Amino acid sequence: MSKSNGLLGSIKTFIVDIPKKYIVKAGNILGGLAYLLDARHRRIARRNFRFAYPEWPLDKINRISRKTFQNMGITLLEICQMTCFSKEDILQKVRIKGKENLLNTIKSPRGIIMISAHIGNWEMCSLFLSCYMQKSVVVVAQNQPDIIERIIHKLRTSTGNTIISKKGAMIKLVRTLRKGKMIGLLIDQGTSRREGVDVTFFGHKTNATYSASLLAARYNCPVLPVYCIRESDAKLTVVVEPRLRLHKTDDVRSDLRTNTQIMTDSVEKAIRLYPEQWLWFHKRWKKHHPELYPEDLAKRQRQREKREARGQKKR
Repeated sequence: MSKSNGLLGSIKTFIVDIPKKYIVKAGNILGGLAYLLDARHRRIARRNFRFAYPEWPLDKINRISRKTFQNMGITLLEICQMTCFSKEDILQKVRIKGKENLLNTIKSPRGIIMISAHIGNWEMCSLFLSCYMQKSVVVVAQNQPDIIERIIHKLRTSTGNTIISKKGAMIKLVRTLRKGKMIGLLIDQGTSRREGVDVTFFGHKTNATYSASLLAARYNCPVLPVYCIRESDAKLTVVVEPRLRLHKTDDVRSDLRTNTQIMTDSVEKAIRLYPEQWLWFHKRWKKHHPELYPEDLAKRQRQREKREARGQKKR
């Protein structure tokens, strides 16, 4: 073994062995700084909290908003540490609740759809499941900037999982389910009107992807909600909820809306249990409630005026 390989191995071992309490302390500092410096996302988070929890007093909104940023700081440092984890490290450092829900479902000869959300440490979810079940999970993910994409892709595939791009994913997901394999979908963010249906989320209308509902109906696959949350002792736990009871009638469109709402309700339930662990700083209700984000409206107006001005110059 060369000296460079030995040094690299020592560094990896050191990173793997960093105690959780130091990751949490450093992540809280990192997230706290982001909260102070990132006025734009701090503003979005506070508005989202006021919208979703109108009964909360301002001091609670501010406190949980800060915790949201701190959770993200912890998650980022955990992801850095995870790049050095072996499969054994993952199984030792992550707990599971509801394993009977998982074990009962994987007996099905059909494929399995696992839905999740950007809560806790969502990147750990599919990694743990593939190690725990010793099976590959096909995960749909959005492309990231080049350098980040290479690092994240290497991490996501380190346990044997397959990552497919969100664009054009449906055909590959169909093939995966036909083979009786597992797929993982994050369903908590908005999508285009063409690819989504209207749902109620925290008592307000928004839209959500119907991909999981469509696949479940077409291939009669079980749908399992799975979330990786950080508990009070800071350790990560993969929580596997019971299989969702979905509607199946002769009205396919109605079933699509109803089942997407059922899945959205599952996501909301998880977020309500751990509100400080979800990504509140994205504009979740922008399509139906653009007034929540007036800066976006002003930006669109300026862009519209520029386009009109350019058009007049060409005449």
